[in-house]
Amino acid sequence: MAYILCLETSTTNCSVALTKDGQVVASKEDYDTKYSHAERLHQFITIVVNEAAIALSDLDAIAVSKGPGSYTGLRIGVSAAKGLCYGLNIPLISISTLHSLAMQVKIIEGFVVPMIDARRMEVYSAIFAKDYEQIRATEAEILTETSYDVYLENKKVYFIGNGVAKFAEICNHKNAEFIPEKLPSAIQMATISYTKFLRNDFEDVSYFEPYYLKDFVTG
Repeated sequence: MAYILCLETSTTNCSVALTKDGQVVASKEDYDTKYSHAERLHQFITIVVNEAAIALSDLDAIAVSKGPGSYTGLRIGVSAAKGLCYGLNIPLISISTLHSLAMQVKIIEGFVVPMIDARRMEVYSAIFAKDYEQIRATEAEILTETSYDVYLENKKVYFIGNGVAKFAEICNHKNAEFIPEKLPSAIQMATISYTKFLRNDFEDVSYFEPYYLKDFVTG
């Protein structure tokens, strides 16, 4: 049995989930339009642990969203995760923000493209197949009308995230499905973190840093 505490702070959604063997047993999140992670993250951790009627000492690992995303948000989440790992002497698991965002879409065929807003016409994006296998690396991408044409040609492509609206304005392809305004959540980190836990796929707590992808941008 493994209890893993999952923390997601890469966007304005301050999200915490407590999982047991890959299943969510308690969660708390706030889809605010402002960054409130510094004030709410530790409150949410206390809430989910109490709801599950366990103690912090019962945790077997901490999972944290590693990015890309907000510089400030990622710093807060990773700092909290590392502090818990040090204090409890448990391992740290990192999860790709785009991977967990992609898992909000359930498809039989086609592709999933999670997009996180990176200002102007730029997004952080990646491409996943129907089984959530990543088939294109994470990029900071400037969107154009022909972006993703090679994928849209023969199959449905599902675009999800708070960066989708800007692409929907310039893409009229019949195979494009837009799921805007969705944000990454700790809930989708459950199965990914448990799989990594079973593989002992852990980070070095001392040296781990968020995956910023770009230079510092506030907000």
